[in-house]
Amino acid sequence: MSDVSEKQNRESRFSPVPDWRPTIRQSLERIIDRLEYYTDGKRDFAVFQYGTCVILPDGLSEGDASAAATDVLMKIFHFHPDMNPRDMDDGNIIVQYNHPAINVVLSEITDNHWAEIDRNHQHALATHEVLITPLGHNVFDDFGKKALFGRCYMFMDAQEPVVVRIVRKKV
Repeated sequence: MSDVSEKQNRESRFSPVPDWRPTIRQSLERIIDRLEYYTDGKRDFAVFQYGTCVILPDGLSEGDASAAATDVLMKIFHFHPDMNPRDMDDGNIIVQYNHPAINVVLSEITDNHWAEIDRNHQHALATHEVLITPLGHNVFDDFGKKALFGRCYMFMDAQEPVVVRIVRKKV
């Protein structure tokens, strides 16, 4: 498919998506460890193949947990993926949405891959998306670039929703 027709195909989709699909992979085990820390081990959550996590109601069966997690992800994807990034006390960033889903952006990954993130952050915007920051329209500081990078994984998981693990609360 030509670059032009691929771009037209992306633009014709119902849900806008970013052009950037990072090849950088974060450790799912590390993401799970961090989310257990952030929730004090008191929440069940589902983990998708690219690292997006969905906080679940307690005690769902494996099948119901996967279905509920996929439903949450689809609600975010088919609505508008408003993101609320936050700095965490361990140096990582979490990206939250208008439903109970989270992407953890690991500082060791952003440190090791900064050139790629900095180079591609504008391609992490969804088609025709405008985000207003204190620096201007679609102008991002390093924190914003990292948040956009993390949000790319939500888009990737929403387009290919595969739950790879259900993590149960520890308490």
